[in-house]
Amino acid sequence: MTGRLVLVRHGQSYGNVERRLDTRPPGAELTDLGRDQARSFARGLSRPAAMVVHSVARRAEQTAAEIAGELRLDTHHFEGIHEVQVGELENRNDDAAIEQFEATYQRWHEGELGLAMPGGETGEQVLDRYLPVLTQLRLRYLDDHEFHGDIVVVSHGAAIRLAAAVLAGVDSSFALDHHLANTESVVLAPITDGRWSCVQWGALTPPFYPEPDVHPVEDALQSADPMG
Repeated sequence: MTGRLVLVRHGQSYGNVERRLDTRPPGAELTDLGRDQARSFARGLSRPAAMVVHSVARRAEQTAAEIAGELRLDTHHFEGIHEVQVGELENRNDDAAIEQFEATYQRWHEGELGLAMPGGETGEQVLDRYLPVLTQLRLRYLDDHEFHGDIVVVSHGAAIRLAAAVLAGVDSSFALDHHLANTESVVLAPITDGRWSCVQWGALTPPFYPEPDVHPVEDALQSADPMG
């Protein structure tokens, strides 16, 4: 069996309930629903998991603990796979802040990775810290023929979508139009020459067609959970 990376967004947090741009670790804790979501995710896995890792954020650590408890595995934390850092927009939940975040995030997916969140990260900086962790997991575990099973990586919606789209060549309009709800995942399978194939995005499987008419800013303003 060839192992895969299952990049799962954390369970519902109090920051999500309050619609806040909660990105700076440690951040908000999980709600009771968030813990239930994590356990349900673990019980719903279709393939064996061999390892559970998580970002330094509290909500990711708690999600990983619930998943690992169901799977009877240990958890491991990794630096670098936390959420996009929004700088001056941190902890805001007003429409103006959400609009600015989503507009910048959209431009990253459209190729302007050098653009920064106000007082926060550029898309390049996010990828520069995030992608090496996934490469490390691949080289150390997935490429080892003695290692069997998937690696569950508990991370964050915006960061997962950006990293997965870049690594697996998923069309930017598709990534922008398909947010991840709490404990939804993107699954990446290693293929030849260090490349990756995206074999699942939320409830969808390939092919992932371009979306002809995307409105991520407007969608986020109408959403109860703009960070997914």
